[in-house]
Amino acid sequence: MDANIASPAALIGDPVRAAMLQALQDGRAQPASALAWVAGVSAQAASNHLSRLVEGGLLSVEREGRHRYYRLASAEVAHAIEALSAIAAPVRSLEIPRSPQARALRDARCCYGHLGGRLGVMVAEALVAREVLRPADDKLYEVTAEGRAWFSELGISVAGLASPRGIARRCLDWTERRHHLAGPLGVKLLDAMTGRGWLALEPKGRAVRVTAEGARQLRQRLGVSLNAEGDVAA
Repeated sequence: MDANIASPAALIGDPVRAAMLQALQDGRAQPASALAWVAGVSAQAASNHLSRLVEGGLLSVEREGRHRYYRLASAEVAHAIEALSAIAAPVRSLEIPRSPQARALRDARCCYGHLGGRLGVMVAEALVAREVLRPADDKLYEVTAEGRAWFSELGISVAGLASPRGIARRCLDWTERRHHLAGPLGVKLLDAMTGRGWLALEPKGRAVRVTAEGARQLRQRLGVSLNAEGDVAA
């Protein structure tokens, strides 16, 4: 039986929805406000278009508190958009503020007591890659047996943590649009890193600075590298 390509083609064929889909090609989730800017439409119009894309199976939506973040629903959708992009006109990309303060917050920041920003995401992904953590259902991480030993080396007793919402949660980072480690375990990890002098909280604001010792420990323990200026590598 032939596939019904008319339905997704009609959704993609609208210029507003096409711009939104292309803006999501980097794999990061984006809020409706950012996608409205990319497409040049009002928030209400963007909401209507996004609802149609979700209903049509082209986008998925993730709720984080009061906010909703949208991403491409599957690799197949991404491949389809990529193929069409070869003959599509350029669209505006999402712009990130470039001031030193904004860059510092994007690199590393304290997010409700745990580590956020690019560094927070890199640490979480490194913990998963090293099988310290394992993604689980309901936006949680499962701590593996190896993970319990890894955290114990930092003075963190996983068995002693408790929370009705889970001790290790996946929190969608608002600048990176990928997950960092939240929950009681995320708080303990940031406390351990600052207590050992690996990270330093800036006296004003939420930015977090990586010390020379912290750069060495992150590279040695997690394979997370910083650039020559000590900033978080992309």
